[in-house]
Amino acid sequence: MSAITRIVDKTGVIGALVGSFSCSLCFPAAASLGAAIGLGFLSRWEGLFVHWLIPIFAAMALLATLAGWFSHRQGRRTLLGSVGPVLALVGVFGMTHHFLNKDLARGVFYTGLAVMVLASIWDMVDPANRHCAPDTRQTPASRD
Repeated sequence: MSAITRIVDKTGVIGALVGSFSCSLCFPAAASLGAAIGLGFLSRWEGLFVHWLIPIFAAMALLATLAGWFSHRQGRRTLLGSVGPVLALVGVFGMTHHFLNKDLARGVFYTGLAVMVLASIWDMVDPANRHCAPDTRQTPASRD
């Protein structure tokens, strides 16, 4: 299960990041970076990325982090891994549903992406280990 959650988490982070590269109107800094590395052709599908793909990939990263909690029981790692996708989702939905100022929504989204990337790097450098391993000792048989 750990390998699957790691793959889903990395897919979510990369998907949200690449999705932001396509949205020049919503996220100009990320789109200019995307254009600089040759992903400018993604701007044709900006609506698809903003309304569907970025939220799906951020939700994937969030669900993978929460599933990792059940395997590893590491509070700080789970908190940091959850904050990024939540901020990215708030930023995207704040921009598309207009309940946040555009500049504030961009800042929240960029912060969420940065936290997601940092948490992903942390996970690659220092992989999670289970803190509370199950007790494998057997009780000795009683002698009568």
